[in-house]
Amino acid sequence: MPTLRALECLVALVDTGSVSAAARALHLSQPALSHQIAALERELGTPVVQRLSRGVRPTAAGQAAAAEARVALRSAERVVEIGRRVGRGEAGRLRIACAETMITWLLVPVLRRWRSRHPDVLLDLSEFNSADRMAESVANGSIDLAVGPRPTVEPEHTTVLGQEDILVVAPTTHRFAGQQTVSMRAFRGEPFVHYHPDNGMAVVVDRMAARYDVVLEPVLRTLDPATAAQLAAAGMGVTIVPASALSSRPAGAVRRLRPHEQRDVLATIASPDDTLVQRFLTDLVHRGVPAPPSWTYSQNLASGSKNSNP
Repeated sequence: MPTLRALECLVALVDTGSVSAAARALHLSQPALSHQIAALERELGTPVVQRLSRGVRPTAAGQAAAAEARVALRSAERVVEIGRRVGRGEAGRLRIACAETMITWLLVPVLRRWRSRHPDVLLDLSEFNSADRMAESVANGSIDLAVGPRPTVEPEHTTVLGQEDILVVAPTTHRFAGQQTVSMRAFRGEPFVHYHPDNGMAVVVDRMAARYDVVLEPVLRTLDPATAAQLAAAGMGVTIVPASALSSRPAGAVRRLRPHEQRDVLATIASPDDTLVQRFLTDLVHRGVPAPPSWTYSQNLASGSKNSNP
């Protein structure tokens, strides 16, 4: 396989028609240039130039090879250029995964900023409802960066972006609406809007219930925490959702659990040596986890009723 240096020598020789001129253009000695041309001719099995008393003349093979050599050299220049641009965060492809409830809540502002500042960076976004499956995608190399709750097995390269509240949603007519906080024990006997096992919140809720020796009574299951909140607000039961599922104000009452429950929000990366990924991670850290909206935890609170369930 010819080296790029040999191709450079061929193009310079064809362009100048002189070994001495080509050597000067490439800052090589004449013997070094002649050595590169000789190696190329051995590779091709035919002469690329005809030696004359004054200079050289390219052969037909030399002319054809030089034309392709120019293409190869331009491609090599683009390789260097794109590598540098990706290293500066100006180009490339970034494969991002995010917990479905956190896309609008956390990721959209960062994506919007990147689209504006780095228009040549292709952003691929995948939505997940399981932190474990997201971590697997990072581990197998199909995702560059993931944003979501902590998975069962801690990944190697993680950054904690902040904490997310775990909240109660109930109809405005429900007894929970007249309380400031709700204990897990208060869920005993309550119709509960639960989660499909494929959603990581199913495990979160079941573990919380087990800690307080509570047996939940599911009336239906959903894959989407935002849907769970809507169903609870509509009177189907009560539910527990992450704060990120409440990107818009629900029709029901939103209350904190007692004791206060939160979960970590992590950014997980495949490689700490990837400059493009690190730049995006820096923006995520700078953005942080959004503060709760002003209406959270307080709407529809019955006036004068501040007692919590046992």
